[in-house]
Amino acid sequence: MNLFGKIWRFYTSDTSNYAKMTLVLEIAELLNELNPEQRKAVLHQDGPAIVLAGAGSGKTRVLTTRVAYLIKERKVPASNILLVTFTNKAAAEMQKRVFEFTGQKLPFSGTFHSLSAKILRIEAAKGHLEKFGLNSNFTIYDSDDQLSLIKNIYKTNGYDVSKYKPQVVKSKISSAKNEMISPDEYKDMAKDGLQLFATKIYKSYEKRLRTENAVDFDDLLLICYKLLTENEDLRTKYQNKFQHVLVDEFQDTNQVQYFLTKILVAKKNNLFAVGDFSQSIYAWRGADYRNLERLSRDFKDIAEYRLERNYRSTQNILDAATSVISNNLSHPVLELWTDQTSEEKLEVYETSSGELEAEKIATIIKEKYTDQLKNIALLYRTNVQSRTFEEAFMRRQLPYKIVGGTKFYERTEIKDILAYLRLCFNSLDSPSRERATKIGKRRLEKLEQWLAKTDRQILENPSSCLQGILESTNYLEKYDQKDPEDVARLDNIQELFNVASRFDNTVALLENIALVQDGYLANENNLAVGEENKITMMSLHSAKGLEFPIVFMVGMEEGLLPHSRAILEENEIEEERRLCYVGITRAKEKLYFSYARSRFTYGYSSNSMPSRFLSEIDQKLLKMNRSFEQSNSQNNQRNYGNYNNYYAKKQTPKTEPTRDQKIRLVVDEDSLDALLNDELDIREFLRK
Repeated sequence: MNLFGKIWRFYTSDTSNYAKMTLVLEIAELLNELNPEQRKAVLHQDGPAIVLAGAGSGKTRVLTTRVAYLIKERKVPASNILLVTFTNKAAAEMQKRVFEFTGQKLPFSGTFHSLSAKILRIEAAKGHLEKFGLNSNFTIYDSDDQLSLIKNIYKTNGYDVSKYKPQVVKSKISSAKNEMISPDEYKDMAKDGLQLFATKIYKSYEKRLRTENAVDFDDLLLICYKLLTENEDLRTKYQNKFQHVLVDEFQDTNQVQYFLTKILVAKKNNLFAVGDFSQSIYAWRGADYRNLERLSRDFKDIAEYRLERNYRSTQNILDAATSVISNNLSHPVLELWTDQTSEEKLEVYETSSGELEAEKIATIIKEKYTDQLKNIALLYRTNVQSRTFEEAFMRRQLPYKIVGGTKFYERTEIKDILAYLRLCFNSLDSPSRERATKIGKRRLEKLEQWLAKTDRQILENPSSCLQGILESTNYLEKYDQKDPEDVARLDNIQELFNVASRFDNTVALLENIALVQDGYLANENNLAVGEENKITMMSLHSAKGLEFPIVFMVGMEEGLLPHSRAILEENEIEEERRLCYVGITRAKEKLYFSYARSRFTYGYSSNSMPSRFLSEIDQKLLKMNRSFEQSNSQNNQRNYGNYNNYYAKKQTPKTEPTRDQKIRLVVDEDSLDALLNDELDIREFLRK
């Protein structure tokens, strides 16, 4: 009898031995599906480990196989494993895979917030949250609830909402909580009027939350951390319970999440952290990629595993991504590789305007990919960029969907202004009047007063009419330039002016917008065929974690990617570069870049420069395509800078012009290079 026969006879001699053999074969089968680096990570024994997992390297498989290995081979009860992810969708996917592998459910698997809420519910029932002013029936306030509460505090105290916007104050409070800063500590750190004012609201806000037996999302983490820090018995309980702690996307953790993780693993020391420095793109949410580095400092014996084999993209795409991200010097960069070879180059399209950029991309899709629209993603840096592409796709009868955003003409601020605009020509328009009334009766009265004394020719000029609406209603005062969400809304309003510049009269503008909104420019029959066969449009931030066979990265210009608000700070440039890296690594088979040589921004048509990130790619990987056809919009460009001047006049002192009011220099790349290399005198440069 051969060796295998002897083993088989032994294991089948009774049912328990048969079960053992089945288990061994199942684990072996799972491990055989992994590459050597993945297998090493999964088979890590006790102690802390960090897994640097590049884009498309199979980190989800590693995490779920690691959990299966712990349960089936190491005999760790599922209830003693803590698996933390950053989205509910990712948590559900991992739970599903673990159940398929083991037949067991993970009681503690989810996001930091959901798991903290679970712990707080358990301990609140035992009275352990009374010291925080909470009982077992505490309510969790969402973002809208928080804002409503803060506005109520404003009203109660007679605070002026126009001076410091409630949304901005809410953001300040959230940031303070994520950094574990109390109201008193925040007061000591305050450096300006906004922070001093936020301190007052912060104190009142916390008092109101406790009075109402409520917590916000930030409290879920902060109170959980304080509970474990201040109560030794509970701390020991959870440290013993969670024998193994696995955390996905560790580069996206903030300060309180890092310390919460650290305290939970302090006793067993079995931390399995998975992350990638190069995919940290949420600094504006408080995420800190340096937490990955802190692991090596706080866990001296930590083991490191690197997953650099990519299962998603061709080597040319990976080489382009690596050549870009290698310019970041503040963090390690993985060298991604694949056995999926392809000689196809990444295509770059240069057009003379933003409108032509959208037309060109729509033409390419129409000619090459009509039958595979669902395989296409169009990625942009800011949501405002979607508008030109939406209209270009409509004109070519290409169905699309927007993920993580709203269609341009369905955005609140655009619908508000369009309601005012329609009332300028039809005072009997009841839906528009109803919307305008909800925006503010006083604003509507001001609009009607302006209409009564305004010349018809001004109304018929789209840009002049829009400007008059903004001035008479003071609509822009609703928004604060210090609030990122408000800045996005102001960008959308600016884009509406861009649209207006293409039309000779306001009625034609309104008719075109109505057709776009109704989908009339698209062929209804084509839209109905295979509803899922649609182009996916989304921001680069929304694309993280996804993949598509064909990707278009549009608006590859200085000021868009990298964004103008990031250009002066090296750490922010590095974040923009990571965002570019994330975009590139979404592509599986084909990647296109596009940019325009001129674009309407802040009320002016100005020249633009290609993104520095394009120049960082090995040019051997790229195929350049240039197109300079004239568009109708170019032949009818108007300067409607009064929109920007009006907003600046309302928001800043006359003696201190905004950045966008300052002189705009348009230079060619050769002159700029010569200046930077000291080959051209600054006076000569300015004369050019």
